[in-house]
Amino acid sequence: MKRIHIVLLLAVVCSALFLVRVAYDGRRLYAQLDGAKNQQTRLDEEFRRLDAERQERATNLRVEGVARNKLSMRSATPAVTHYVLDAPAEGVSR
Repeated sequence: MKRIHIVLLLAVVCSALFLVRVAYDGRRLYAQLDGAKNQQTRLDEEFRRLDAERQERATNLRVEGVARNKLSMRSATPAVTHYVLDAPAEGVSR
């Protein structure tokens, strides 16, 4: 009878140790999940900020202003337009 008591006691101790290990793993995984959710929130906020900044920089008025000021571009007018006539290539007959 004593032998079965020792086996049962060992089974209970092993079960308790396994339960402690599972509970520890569960808390560790929950902490990792919470950290991942916080990181996702930060990344979503940064994406929204960067997307708004991209949209602000891509407005037509801003692009036109940069083209005029920094690149010295101007609108095409007939006075500054050069037309190239289509010349036949050498060795090709039409």
